[in-house]
Amino acid sequence: MPKRLWPAVAGAAFIVASVAAPAAAADVEATATVCAGCHGASGVPTDPKTMPIIWGQQSNYLYKELHDYHSGDRANAIMTPLAKPFSFDDLRQVANYFAAKTWPANPSANAAAAAPEGSAMCMACHGQTFQGGEPAPRLAGLSSDYLLAQMNNFADGTRTNNLDMPKFMRDLSASQRDAIAHYLAGL
Repeated sequence: MPKRLWPAVAGAAFIVASVAAPAAAADVEATATVCAGCHGASGVPTDPKTMPIIWGQQSNYLYKELHDYHSGDRANAIMTPLAKPFSFDDLRQVANYFAAKTWPANPSANAAAAAPEGSAMCMACHGQTFQGGEPAPRLAGLSSDYLLAQMNNFADGTRTNNLDMPKFMRDLSASQRDAIAHYLAGL
């Protein structure tokens, strides 16, 4: 290619990228609007007892869950049909979009005296303050009802899209799971 064509090619590539980027951002925004119907327009779910906070959650975790709904590794009457039509790249963009948001303030946060028995094993993946990290989602500030339901789903084998969690949850008593869920909700 002649040297004098490079500026034109570079200019055309810049224009295409400039037009495509807002279109992709608009698609993610449109998808996020659908998500807000349940997960909340300001990051607070419409029913925190049954729906998690996704604003500010770990991107890798959000992507994994969306991927699992898409592939059938995790079933949910609402999320499975919503995730199915998207490509994995689209799901990654949605996960990144919500991960970049700020976790909503927790009006029920209280300083618990000490972490309950059995919760120390959770820190290895979920972090010392349960803010999450590369391998695991943030738990601090989710509703105790949602947390307890998910913990019990792992314990009884209803939820199986994680190889470690079922055993960890079965090793805890029902009262330990309840105490941990209430503790985490107050963080």
